[in-house]
Amino acid sequence: MPAQSTPGAGNPVVVRLPGILIDLFPGALRRVEMSAGTVGEAIDELDRRWPGMGDRIRDTRPAIRKHMNVFLDGERATLETALPKGAEVFIITAISGG
Repeated sequence: MPAQSTPGAGNPVVVRLPGILIDLFPGALRRVEMSAGTVGEAIDELDRRWPGMGDRIRDTRPAIRKHMNVFLDGERATLETALPKGAEVFIITAISGG
């Protein structure tokens, strides 16, 4: 029987999380190492490690929530954005003012 493939397997990336998510999910780390091929896969892995975190980052469409931003190499990313090997993904909360 062939081994099942894990999405993003063999593609190491680092995800950096904002303090607000760290506070909401005890045991969560600011810097998370994982394997993921896309931003969506990285969020799935965060949700696997800390159930409910994925719902804080993406909505039901699915898309990244309005009050959250995901960046790869200084550019805004979507759930479909491919992650190159060794990528560093930053998830931050949006700041608004008036």
